[in-house]
Amino acid sequence: MPAQKIETGHEDMVHDVQMDYYGKRVATASSDCTIKITGVGNSAGSQHLATLTGHRGPVWQVAWAHPKFGSILASCSYDGQVIIWKEDNQNEWTQAHVFTEHKSSVNSISWAPHELGLSLACGSSDGNISVFTARADGGWDTARIDQAHPVGVTSVSWAPATSPGALVGSGLLEPAHKLASGGWDSTVKVWKLHNGSWEKDCFPALQMHSDWVRDVAWAPNLGLSKSTIASASQDGTVVIWTVGKEGEKWEVKVMKDFKTPVWGVSWSLTGNLLAVSDGDSNVTLWKEADGEWQQVSVVEP
Repeated sequence: MPAQKIETGHEDMVHDVQMDYYGKRVATASSDCTIKITGVGNSAGSQHLATLTGHRGPVWQVAWAHPKFGSILASCSYDGQVIIWKEDNQNEWTQAHVFTEHKSSVNSISWAPHELGLSLACGSSDGNISVFTARADGGWDTARIDQAHPVGVTSVSWAPATSPGALVGSGLLEPAHKLASGGWDSTVKVWKLHNGSWEKDCFPALQMHSDWVRDVAWAPNLGLSKSTIASASQDGTVVIWTVGKEGEKWEVKVMKDFKTPVWGVSWSLTGNLLAVSDGDSNVTLWKEADGEWQQVSVVEP
């Protein structure tokens, strides 16, 4: 597929770009306090579809919910708000819910695997992680991980609903409710929902970075034998964390030192390719072979 340039129309820096489930629309988040929806993928090029206004500060991230829940988008901002947007009619969006639980910037949001229901994890500079879950009556339940990273949470990412080694779709195992988080304390932490409350699932915290963690991404496992998390840091490194069975110790490998801050990491849908964006404006793709990580391509701008 040839590269397609998207004119977002934002008036300030774009912080996040997320494609919807079908690859037809892109949502962008910007310091101009807006979210824009752009149609892509057709021969006519990109087409502006909607501008969502309501945040009172830079918008850091956007996230599309699975389409089985309808056309729903979440956003988080420096203003401390998390907004759930719903598309009622084509390209007509309304604020379905506004969460104001956090007292400072909400830096990261992540929808749970759709098997777990409509559930959104949010990480904030106030040190807390909140998990909002939609109820059948239209309301939302709120769970919290207080002081997950006391100096501030930078990133959250859900684990796949299927545990490592489980047969996909076997239905024999309870789906896993797990989260990974990164923070300004330079650590990665893993959390598990147990008896209705969230508790830490790694002792001690996963420590390898020497500066704050900018991004964490839990890989899809598709029946693989291990859980895998990638973390990207201000220290210039991308670290790969793996664990086999429940309760085992996480193993760690520095994938690469990029010698420049690493902004983000993102897995392919199959979990075998990792995209890395770094401070030198490079996006590279990496693949593991026999325990070693190799660069397979560079994404040309």
